[in-house]
Amino acid sequence: MEIRVCSLTRRAALKGLGAAALLGAAGRPAFAAAYRPANTDWFANCRFGISTHWTAQSQPVGQDDWLPFNEAVDRFSASGYVDQAARAGAEYVIFTGAHALQMLPAPSAAIDRIALGRTTTRDLIGELADACHARGLRFILYYNHSCNSADDSAWEHAVGYHAVDKSRLVSNLLSILSELGTRYGSRLDAWWFDSCFSLDPRGVYNSVTTDMHGFQFPWEDWTAAAKTGYEDRLVTLSSGMLTHFLYSTHQDYEGGEANDLVAVPTSRYTPDHLQAHRWVCLDNPGWVHGRVKTPLAAPRFPLANVTDYVRVCNRSSVPVTFNLDIDRTGLISPESLAFLRQLKQQLS
Repeated sequence: MEIRVCSLTRRAALKGLGAAALLGAAGRPAFAAAYRPANTDWFANCRFGISTHWTAQSQPVGQDDWLPFNEAVDRFSASGYVDQAARAGAEYVIFTGAHALQMLPAPSAAIDRIALGRTTTRDLIGELADACHARGLRFILYYNHSCNSADDSAWEHAVGYHAVDKSRLVSNLLSILSELGTRYGSRLDAWWFDSCFSLDPRGVYNSVTTDMHGFQFPWEDWTAAAKTGYEDRLVTLSSGMLTHFLYSTHQDYEGGEANDLVAVPTSRYTPDHLQAHRWVCLDNPGWVHGRVKTPLAAPRFPLANVTDYVRVCNRSSVPVTFNLDIDRTGLISPESLAFLRQLKQQLS
C-alpha cells in the first residue's frame, strides 16, 4: 500500500507570532508554564472513533423524511446512534453541536439571550454523552461559532461578530462554552473547535470577514471557558485542513483534519507537544449530507489501505477518527458501518 505523507508540522506555527513570542528560553512554548495540559492517555489508547456532521442542514435520504430541526431532534434516537457506533468498533464519538448554522440540539440560555429560536427543549447532546458512557465510549463535542462568511448572517450580527467593540462577541461565545461545560461536566470528555481562522487572521487560512480593528481573540480565555466544569476535558483549536497553526499553547490535542489517508504521523506528539490525531472522511468528502433524496455515501477507500493507515497511526499512539455520512433522520451509512466492523476485525 502507498500512503501519501504530508506531515502536519509547525510549518506555519511561527507565522505572525515570531520565534521569541512562541518559544521560551528552554525551547518550550512560552505559555506552557501557565497552562496544565490535560492527560490525553485515554485518547492515545484509542484505535479509532467515528464522527458525524448531523446538523440543521442535514437532508433526508427518503422523499418524505424532512422535518423541522426541533422535530428532527425530538425523533433522533440517541441510544440507536451510539449503538451503531459501538457495534462498528468505535471507541469514541465526535458529535456536531453546531456547524454552519448556529442551531444547537440542546437547551442553552446563553444562546437564547443572543438570538431566540436556535435551541431545543430536548437535550440531545446530554443524552448522547450519557449513552456513550453507558457503552464505554468517550464523547467529544464539535462546536463551530458559526461566524463564517455569512453562512449565518443573522447570527453573526446578533452575537457581535461585526460590532466595532469585539468584547460582546467574546463574552457571548464564552458564555455558551461555560454554560455547556458546567452542565455536562465529566460527561463531556473533549471539545473539537472549528473555524478559529474566522476569529483570528494569523493562521494559514484567514476567513475573517469583519474588521477586527486590531483586536486579538483571547484563546486562553476561550480554553478556560471550555474547561468549565471539568478541567481534564481535552481541547483542540483547529487551524484548518492539513495545517497546524498554533493559535495558543492552551490546548491538548491536534485537530488533525486530513480528509484523506494522508499526513502519516511519526510520533504520538506534534512538535508543539500536542497529542496527535487524524480525522478522515471515510465516505462523503463534503462532510455534511446536504442534498435531498440522495443516497448515503459508501466508503471511498479499499479496506486494506484503511487498515494499514490505522495501524501506522496507532503504532505512534495516534487515534484515527472516521467521519461517516448521516442523514436528517439520524441514519448512518450502513455500508460505512459494515466497513468499520470489518476494519475492527482486521485490527484485532
